[in-house]
Amino acid sequence: MTIDWEEDDHLILEDEEGQEHEFIFLDRFELDDEEYVVLQPVDEDEQIIFKLFRDENGEEYLSEIEDEEEWERVVDTYREINLDEDI
Repeated sequence: MTIDWEEDDHLILEDEEGQEHEFIFLDRFELDDEEYVVLQPVDEDEQIIFKLFRDENGEEYLSEIEDEEEWERVVDTYREINLDEDI
């Protein structure tokens, strides 16, 4: 399923155990030719950043960022983007 990130502000994602979780789309950005998506679980204040992948058919899926160095760069970039937008 291809998601229109500009229009789909509520998403339901299924985890590895088959449980569904509802999220609110907050932002999407690029870093080092990779795409990332910022989501917030419904009824929570926590924000989660996922890495966006596309398969050979153009289907999109999200993955957790497991590499600690990549995670730090992504978080720093997202913070910088938000600081720039607040100005």
